[in-house]
Amino acid sequence: MIETVVSVGLAVGENWNIYKNRIQPPVRKGNEKRLSIVTGVHGDELEGQFVCYELNRILQENIEHLKGIVDIYPALNPLGLDSITRGVPGFDIDMNRIFPGDEEGAVTEHIASRIMADISGSDFCVDIHASSIFVREIPQIRMSEKRADSLIRYARLMNVDLVWIHESPVVLESTLSHGLNSIGVPTFVVEMGVGMRITKSYGRQLTDGIFCLMKELGIWEGETITPKDPMISLNRKLGLLHAQKPGIFIPLVEHLGIVEEGQPMGRILNPLDGTIMEEVVSPISGLVFTLREYPVVSTGSLLARVLGGEEA
Repeated sequence: MIETVVSVGLAVGENWNIYKNRIQPPVRKGNEKRLSIVTGVHGDELEGQFVCYELNRILQENIEHLKGIVDIYPALNPLGLDSITRGVPGFDIDMNRIFPGDEEGAVTEHIASRIMADISGSDFCVDIHASSIFVREIPQIRMSEKRADSLIRYARLMNVDLVWIHESPVVLESTLSHGLNSIGVPTFVVEMGVGMRITKSYGRQLTDGIFCLMKELGIWEGETITPKDPMISLNRKLGLLHAQKPGIFIPLVEHLGIVEEGQPMGRILNPLDGTIMEEVVSPISGLVFTLREYPVVSTGSLLARVLGGEEA
């Protein structure tokens, strides 16, 4: 059932409408658990669109196995999605920096507050993001260290390759995931793929994981896979590679590949004179979980991240 979460009038007779699709059992008992799936808060992140499609398709084809409520929010920033703009066009605002919002505030703050109110009461929320257009990320869950104890067991069900636990910088306090966790809705962020693209294999991988989470929550009684056992970043070395020279980056390794310390990972080329500006080598041994997708680089551009083994 398609429902309107919030509608705000804009110029020239247009409206800023945010919708959700509520999928629920044919017969309600009144005490069903609820899972919210949100994506599209950044308009240039499209990976979650395919996940929403797959969830809708599978749930509707197998509705007899659904024992709870699934709310799917495919476009929290529809203006950004329509224009392939990261932020909210016309407002110059990153939507994921204005939560929890303000019911009586400016347009974007009002919309943020209505989104929060609509998701409030969910038993869990999954916030799906993609990377930028510059780098490709393996399917991963990101969470703050202060939330890890309560969320890690659910993250292990999500069929992702990595759970990245990080310290909480102040900026995260204005994100949707932080706002929802603060009001008692367990939420973590999924990041995968590359900006402005859809990686169907990643979408299917995450969809399988969401059904595993639904089964754990008592929302789904159909078949599920055995999810991947993800790597956990806590207490592991992290190798960051940044360009020292400008040019064209050509990788020599595969995304999700294993590298050894000192192994060549790529070259930065100068197309004008045919020279190699820089030989890029791995600072540590481990897994390549981030790799440059967009070949043009400037000094300081992120080229790759390598996750090493556990520290002593």
